[in-house]
Amino acid sequence: MIDNGIMMQYFEWYMKEDPALWTVVKKEAEKLKKLGVTSMWLPPAYKGANGAQDVGYAVYDLYDLGEFNQKGSVRTKYGTKKEYLEAIEALQKAGINAYADIVLNHKMGADEVEEVPAQEFNEVNRYQMVGEGKTIGAWTKFTFPGRKGKYSDFTWNWTHFDGIDWDQEHFKKSLYKFAGKEWNQGVDEQYDNYDYLMGADIDFDNREVFEELVKWAVWYVDITGVDGLRLDAIKHIPASFYRDFLYMVREQTGKELFTVGEYWSGDVNRLGKYLEDIHSEASLFDVPLHYNLYHCSKSGGAYDLRTILDNTLMKTNPVKAVTFVDNHDTQPGQALESFVEDWFKPMAYAIILLRQEGYPCVFYGDYKGISHDKIKSKKQMLDKLMKLRKDKAYGEQHDYFDHPNCIGWTREGDADHKDSGLAVVISDGEGGTKRMYVGTHFAGAHFSDVMGNAKYNIKIDEYGFGEFYVNRGAVAVWVRKEPSSR
Repeated sequence: MIDNGIMMQYFEWYMKEDPALWTVVKKEAEKLKKLGVTSMWLPPAYKGANGAQDVGYAVYDLYDLGEFNQKGSVRTKYGTKKEYLEAIEALQKAGINAYADIVLNHKMGADEVEEVPAQEFNEVNRYQMVGEGKTIGAWTKFTFPGRKGKYSDFTWNWTHFDGIDWDQEHFKKSLYKFAGKEWNQGVDEQYDNYDYLMGADIDFDNREVFEELVKWAVWYVDITGVDGLRLDAIKHIPASFYRDFLYMVREQTGKELFTVGEYWSGDVNRLGKYLEDIHSEASLFDVPLHYNLYHCSKSGGAYDLRTILDNTLMKTNPVKAVTFVDNHDTQPGQALESFVEDWFKPMAYAIILLRQEGYPCVFYGDYKGISHDKIKSKKQMLDKLMKLRKDKAYGEQHDYFDHPNCIGWTREGDADHKDSGLAVVISDGEGGTKRMYVGTHFAGAHFSDVMGNAKYNIKIDEYGFGEFYVNRGAVAVWVRKEPSSR
């Protein structure tokens, strides 16, 4: 018997350093497994430029997993290497796969400045040079003195990067491309070429870089035992790099390594093109679906729910879609802020958790709350929906996307999951009743709404249909529940 999968992103941007996250993961693994979590996306585990305060995306040393005294601390924000390995072991023992967050686009926090010939470029037109070429002071020398060559004696210098956004020599912030370099091709076309994002931009055309990153990844997978990868900022990295990188890492580790990439674009066609270009087994986060959910939550009932899945990976390529409501980038205060409003969160999570398409990812900031912004935990609601996915959301699906303010779907259930099958009704306006088919095998059975909209049971008719009710601006999930006999 195979249960539905649920990924959980187990961090948010502003979470505190204590208690160390790795110790919390170890403690909660068994409990989360019982709720239906089958994989966990863990935050970047290596040392960032800001040491114990770094969320992990300002990458300094990929080999320092909280083991060396660098950037003011031994531990990372999330704990020590020992605690990280124990957390992964606890997850796997509980039956939860561990996914590592891999950030390879850039490096930050260099140990030394180098004099580098460079040209200044227009930040919104990456092929337009501004002024004359000059020698700048670039933070591009990474020697990792705290690690002293353990695991790898590779040191990074300016030839391993394409450009940077700071000139230490003239104390000026701008976009600089190093002489003799070209921006990587095969990246997103925003700004004509969106290779450069931040920090010292890695040159993926450099063979030394490719070989070192593959060597590191093989070491990382071997030493941690992770089951999969979450790839950060892939719109800024050539698809050909990850095509070859994933092939080599999988071949050398002998592991399948489930992989999901973050290509941040609301255009489903761009996501589709990337999946074609990478020529490798990989999924993508369904960013277009996130934006549909966000815009619906902001529309005050004016959104046409019949179109909620239009132009999404969930609809066009469901096998490759990792669906999510929010994440650490969309939460308040972040660069991609587009936080789905609270009132719509139950409906949004019902869409990703109770349908057959996609691989849903639940956000820690929704599950635990975000104290930084006084956002309350939605644990009670999410526990219900995750348990429903684990126990009930199986079998053939029937859609009733036939009203702009009220849609629904049903799942007939399967023989492997006792009493599985359900009916979902969502409203972003007036409440009401929707007649939907759940299967003739339920004829005469009683269904109850576990979300608390209706306090009564309904009876499925002889044709397998029921009249399923939902309140205004709410979600109802109806499952089989026979009245107790007296």
